[in-house]
Amino acid sequence: MTTDKKVRVRFAPSPTGGLHLGGVRTVLYNYLFARQHGGAFILRIEDTDQTRFVPGAEEYIFQCLEWVGLVPDESVQQGGAYGPYRQSERKELYRKYAEQLVENGQAYYAFDTPEELEQMRRDYKTDQNPSPQYDHQVRGKMRNSLTLLKDEVEQLLKDNIRHVIRIKMPENETVGFTDMIRGAVNFNTSLVDDKVLLKADGMPTYHLAVVVDDYLMKISHAFRGEEWLPSAPVHILLWKYLFGIENMPQWAHFPLILGPAGKLSKRDGAKYGFPVFAMNWADPKTGELTEGFKEKGFLPEAFINLLAVLGWNDGTEQELFTLEALIQKFSMDRVHSAGAKFDYEKAKWFNHEWIKKLDPKELTKRVKTVLAANGLPVSDDHQLQQIIELVKDRATLLTDFYDQVSYFFKTPETIDLAAIQPKWNEAKKLFFNEVIRNYELSGFWDAQTLENNFKEIAAANQIKPGEVMLPLRIMLVGGKFGPHVFDIAAILGKDETIRRMQHTLGLL
Repeated sequence: MTTDKKVRVRFAPSPTGGLHLGGVRTVLYNYLFARQHGGAFILRIEDTDQTRFVPGAEEYIFQCLEWVGLVPDESVQQGGAYGPYRQSERKELYRKYAEQLVENGQAYYAFDTPEELEQMRRDYKTDQNPSPQYDHQVRGKMRNSLTLLKDEVEQLLKDNIRHVIRIKMPENETVGFTDMIRGAVNFNTSLVDDKVLLKADGMPTYHLAVVVDDYLMKISHAFRGEEWLPSAPVHILLWKYLFGIENMPQWAHFPLILGPAGKLSKRDGAKYGFPVFAMNWADPKTGELTEGFKEKGFLPEAFINLLAVLGWNDGTEQELFTLEALIQKFSMDRVHSAGAKFDYEKAKWFNHEWIKKLDPKELTKRVKTVLAANGLPVSDDHQLQQIIELVKDRATLLTDFYDQVSYFFKTPETIDLAAIQPKWNEAKKLFFNEVIRNYELSGFWDAQTLENNFKEIAAANQIKPGEVMLPLRIMLVGGKFGPHVFDIAAILGKDETIRRMQHTLGLL
């Protein structure tokens, strides 16, 4: 395998629905490898299966990558020297390679109808082989160019009889490659069926298209999920037959991301209440909405960070990485071969740490967007930044900030009187009226002065400050939450603080 050519990697999604976090991790590892080696990251849309095409899915993929900041160097949107980057626009490229394989005896035309294929599955079904495949044991009994006379084949082709082209897998050969993560991997060809390479509609299957496109786009390294390992022997043979094994990219198969019961799926997210897609995805057919990490309130920096360490580490105890640090430290030999279990609580921890870590001005900008989306536009960025600094230790998700800061900008809709009433008495009512008079006359309005005056009045009335601190908090924010109560009062200002205290006193 060549190692001296320029690094060119690719992510090749099918536009069939939401972008799973495993897909984003594949993008990330490709991106990091390309940036680390001064190479190029290509995004190729693999839409050869038109029956599974979903409108809007392609645009959604690009939106997700833009959100996380992993923008390709070449793609449908960016263009490039090796386009088109959408496989359906490359349809005419593939047939000649499939025909070349037939000509060389490495593939064959198969004219079997769906009914004949179904009959084959019934005929060959046994307890040991419940799902018979079209393989070296079966092909000699089917209707294909290996069993039909040459004249018959030519007539069928001339009459445009529907057919596919299948690879002719050799019997009992060993094919293998060196995986950058797993080392030597070998397969017995007798265990692999004769995969369809070109479908009846003239579109290639993934097997043919991925090899042809990787060759024509000069891909140097092909990184994909381990679910594609069983297809490797077909791809190795196609490289050998068409372009020479020495031109094959170096491969790495990433470990699965595991959920509570096996491979992480959308069903896991629905069952256990966490997102599995990068961004919200609305199925255009059913209208079903699947929540994404972005809308849940994750920072893209945190999302990238948690994905990076979901199957990789740098050999230290470090867990928090910027994208720049990941580019410096990422290495394929530190990617694990075993599955990595997704832990939503750990994912939220990453987000909380990134909320604390993010530049205050940048965090303010993000929070401002969340507030506006919830009908709370804020114009004073300086004040909002002050408030965020007070409450950010209490926010795990960006969406938490609405509850954490909204009471600074609008009067609480409800007051938790039930938390005050059990220990409320006339002495406390008189105390708060005295506090209000003191605050009205105060020439200073800062947290320390407000706290000192509050405690002095409590001492004079022989009341423990702890007994009246909670009622004050509830008067200001409506419940038992929020940062230091006098910091809240300082930001609310004199008039608003007094107004809220008087309003709650009137309800008690």
